Amino acid sequence: MATWFGVVARAADATSSPTILVLGDSLSAAYGIRVEQGWVSLLQARLRAKGYGHRVVNASSSGETTGGALARLPRALATHRPVVVVVELGGNDGLRGLPIADIRANLEKIVELAQQAGAKVLVVGMRIPPNYGAAYTRQFHDLFGQIASSHRLAQVPFLLEDVALDDTLMQDDGLHPTAAAQPKLLDEIWPRLVPLLARK
Repeated sequence: MATWFGVVARAADATSSPTILVLGDSLSAAYGIRVEQGWVSLLQARLRAKGYGHRVVNASSSGETTGGALARLPRALATHRPVVVVVELGGNDGLRGLPIADIRANLEKIVELAQQAGAKVLVVGMRIPPNYGAAYTRQFHDLFGQIASSHRLAQVPFLLEDVALDDTLMQDDGLHPTAAAQPKLLDEIWPRLVPLLARK
């Protein structure tokens, strides 16, 4: 399992810049492409271009599950003290057919810990192939909206909305977007993230 846990933009001083923490899996860890091509790195560049003083910390790990991220979150919150946490998780849980109740419980706890630390939360929704039947597939996708609704959170309905069905924008494994797709992923995130940011 490859892990990248670092600051995307090092120019900003951690003590003076508000932090956005991205807690995700391979879709946010730039799997199969260069780190600087990933949507998280592109986010840092766009923030700077738009005049935001935020730094972005990428705590995403390829292969990550909601349970693994939950275990890592307290340390990340204590270390980086984010003002916003972007939660892009669940895909690996769903691909493994883990119980929906367990995925929900982990995501709920992640949201609660982030909010207790004073951060706003953006929930990023995901879809999975119907390998485990229509009911499981529907329940999996619905849980992201249900969590966002119950906690009154901002939500991206589906990160891969504009790329998942375009073979030219997906890597050969059919699961991970190419470098060319990354701006589209950022465009899914951006309009939901901006309202959570207070200009410094």
